[in-house]
Amino acid sequence: MKKIYFPFVAFLVIVIASISYFFYWFKKETSAVSDSGVNISFTAPRGKSASEIGTLLYNEGLIKNKLAFKIYVQFLDRSKNINAGEFELSPSMSVSEIVRIMGKGTKELWATIPEGLRKEEVVEKVIIALEMDKEKAEVFRTQFLTLAKDSEGYLFPDTYLFPREVPAEFVFNKLASTFDDKFDSGVTPLLKGKFSKKDVVIMASILERETKTADEKPVVAGILWKRIENDWPLQVDATVQYAIASQQSNSQQPNNWWPILTLDDLDIDSPYNTSQAAANPIDSDYWFYIHSSDGVIHYAKSSAEHASNVRKYLGK
Repeated sequence: MKKIYFPFVAFLVIVIASISYFFYWFKKETSAVSDSGVNISFTAPRGKSASEIGTLLYNEGLIKNKLAFKIYVQFLDRSKNINAGEFELSPSMSVSEIVRIMGKGTKELWATIPEGLRKEEVVEKVIIALEMDKEKAEVFRTQFLTLAKDSEGYLFPDTYLFPREVPAEFVFNKLASTFDDKFDSGVTPLLKGKFSKKDVVIMASILERETKTADEKPVVAGILWKRIENDWPLQVDATVQYAIASQQSNSQQPNNWWPILTLDDLDIDSPYNTSQAAANPIDSDYWFYIHSSDGVIHYAKSSAEHASNVRKYLGK
């Protein structure tokens, strides 16, 4: 009996000791890193797991142990309490304090601006993302559109982190300066003196609405540049759509948009990635193109071939 009892007691002692040590270790590793009251601006990216957030916090010196953080948020079901955004944190905070702060809400909010939006659509995305009430939204919208009046196509589509009470000027400057930086590094080297920045931005805007795949963009760009060089009308739907929007906001319509021969005053939306295709078009024998109802593009070398494609694929 004693032989059976002793191993059981020994096992029980080991279990209790292990549990006690775990709780000692866990409490120690989730306590504050130091007594430093210095605040650190910490950004939690969207879509990151608890483990990845723990690694970022550890790298910033805000927690002692990545594993202890992961255990805290997962086993105590606190992972839902961690929001993406920017937070003011300190090494003097325990893991529980950090998680509590990250669960309250952020100083800043994420705003995603998709590619292919006009400035009127861009400002609405920002207003919704920053959760503005009707009164603030009206003021913000007016100020932003005034600032962006001559910047159609020069606002970079991306995901931004903005303060909740950010002024319209800050948002505009951020989008515009980011576009300049990206364009200068990614598109300017492709220009080679052939096109101006303005013409490339406008052409890219048109391509955004005229093409459906990345493969089409440089081919269609080649067709449209060739039309312009030969004084042909562009005859693209994107210019018509812009004219309609312009007429709604301006009773004096300065151009006949459908048979337009130049790219003057035709900035349409925010087409940064497509700018590379616009700046580096593919030369071809094609002069025409249409999309059939299934979205497939069909090119033509002559007006007769184009008319045949229209009858065949569009039934006109």
